Amino acid sequence: MNKPYHLHLVSDSTGETTHNLARACLVQFENLEVKTLEHSQIQNKTRMDRVLAAIEECPGAVIYTMVDEKLSAVLEQECSRLSVPCINVLEEIISKLESFFGQKIRRQPGRQHQMDAGYFDRIEAMQFALSLDDGQNSQALKEAEIILVGVSRTSKTPTSIYLANHRGIKAANIPFVPGVPLPPELFLENIGLVVGLTTSPERLVQIRRNRMLQLNEDKETDYIDIERVRSEVLDARKLFTKMGWPVIDVSRKSIEESASEIMEHFGLFHETQTASNSEQLSSR
Repeated sequence: MNKPYHLHLVSDSTGETTHNLARACLVQFENLEVKTLEHSQIQNKTRMDRVLAAIEECPGAVIYTMVDEKLSAVLEQECSRLSVPCINVLEEIISKLESFFGQKIRRQPGRQHQMDAGYFDRIEAMQFALSLDDGQNSQALKEAEIILVGVSRTSKTPTSIYLANHRGIKAANIPFVPGVPLPPELFLENIGLVVGLTTSPERLVQIRRNRMLQLNEDKETDYIDIERVRSEVLDARKLFTKMGWPVIDVSRKSIEESASEIMEHFGLFHETQTASNSEQLSSR
């Protein structure tokens, strides 16, 4: 049996930063049994006392993000007494940025979650992604910043929602279905970035089979026929190549990885659009 470890994640806000950071670090270790205990919204002494009691009961490393210096000092002192690591993941970054910007931070917890313009932009982007999901409301495609096209089960919907929620991007997605024409709005000039999503036919069949089992449908159909699926994927790739759309193979990619690659293409797309607009203005 491997020795079990405890990892305390302490935050004065929602805890997303410590959660994601811990997850990114822990996947690099193998054969470990780690129990994470998350403590969020720690903004006063009463809440901090509960955290300290939990650390004493289950000693383990502490990763924290807090801007209140007094609460941070209390946590550091208690961890030192218990001889457990205490890691402030923001302090060094903030310190260096304060020096670079020549400005001290306000040390106000949860400022990244304030309902500012960026927050409402993400809400609007989420509503847009849902309203244009799976080819709906194609007449509004001209408003989309990014349009994902792909055969069924290539993660179009979750990727669109991720782009909206995490990047504030107005993303639409359109299914490529054999024999069904794509909306004409997709081929208009001045449309946003169109990205083709693809995957291996074998993996696609496996995903579709699993989906059908979840729906209690176990009959053989063209939807999971390997030769039909190969033809479907090939036809989609031919269209992507013909239109000059960037293509992303999602076979072994997470939603986050696909979204990151899409954003790289989006940056290049914007640079091209900006250069083209500048040329048009200079030629007038």
